[in-house]
Amino acid sequence: MVTLPRLRTARYSYGPDADQQIDAYLRSPAEGTQPAVLLLHGGSWLTGDKSSWRRVAHRLAADGYAVFSADYRLSGEAPWPAQRDDAEAALAFIKRHAERFKVDPARVVVIGSSAGGQLATMLGTYGAGAQKVSGVVALSPVNSPYLAYLDGALPGASSTAVKLRGAVEQLIGCTPQEIDTTCWQRIEDVAPATHADRGDAPMLIMHSADEFVPTAHSTELVAELKGYGVPVTLKEVPGTGHAMTIIKDPAAWRTLITWIDSIAKKPAG
Repeated sequence: MVTLPRLRTARYSYGPDADQQIDAYLRSPAEGTQPAVLLLHGGSWLTGDKSSWRRVAHRLAADGYAVFSADYRLSGEAPWPAQRDDAEAALAFIKRHAERFKVDPARVVVIGSSAGGQLATMLGTYGAGAQKVSGVVALSPVNSPYLAYLDGALPGASSTAVKLRGAVEQLIGCTPQEIDTTCWQRIEDVAPATHADRGDAPMLIMHSADEFVPTAHSTELVAELKGYGVPVTLKEVPGTGHAMTIIKDPAAWRTLITWIDSIAKKPAG
């Protein structure tokens, strides 16, 4: 009879703030050194927490990954770039304790949804992205905060679009205006495309065709990455599903798991 591995869960602090917490989902006993996945939640940088990934974390752990789901400081507590700083600190924590977790630090994929998707693509572009993560999956990432700001002011904008516009202002601590140079610099810094270069990590980006964070949020980033020769796939799926709702569809889940397996389960180096 085959004995299936148990799943061990634990919570750790990766920084001094109460929101700098990370949950680990680890197979016990671990089958040697494993690739890892870091999960970053959505919520317009205003709300949400790492527990929203629990079911996905279990599925990824069953597929052979050491899984880590991180909280980060929300914009009501700390403005940008605190969220990027925390995502980088959570990633560094995993790598620093790779031996303890039986993780291969050279095979870490980050997956994020909505605002967490923007943080995931930021990890893949900010600085030497490919040296930090093996790959990025972003579900409905808010990769163009300025577009979100504009869309939220359109006549007939949905309540979610209006809320996202306000969330962008909250995140950067100002209202984008042509005469406000500092504010423009802040909103550009939040856009992953601003940081794209040839050293970035491979990416799979998924949006629904009719959601409030449309594919247009990622077209500039994709064009930049392709221009630098970075492998990137932009996939638009039918419907209005947003963020994690996208991968409730079995075909979309297969796309995700097939992609990360191709990135993280091949031999490092």
